[in-house]
Amino acid sequence: MFVARWQVKAKFGHQSDVLKLLREWDDAVGKQVGMPAKHRYLTGHVGNAEALIVSEVELGSLGELDEMFAKLARVDIHADWGRKMSEYVVSGSSSWEVLRLRD
Repeated sequence: MFVARWQVKAKFGHQSDVLKLLREWDDAVGKQVGMPAKHRYLTGHVGNAEALIVSEVELGSLGELDEMFAKLARVDIHADWGRKMSEYVVSGSSSWEVLRLRD
């Protein structure tokens, strides 16, 4: 099992806008690329910047993530969504990390 995390920092006062757009992405794009239904959003609280927003999903294999990325490249509305999102996030703050889940 793996946990893939995508994180970004919201511009001041726009955390709710970013979360709204993430949920829109879930409905419009996530279902098309096979995003697992079980994922969650986390926001910075103690010890992190309040602007931090993390999208976290559990995957059975790295192949699942690779397959999602391959499908994502073919979803036209993803680019439009990205342009909308860019209005509300700090440029250059986006990053991915993948962790192995251990029992």
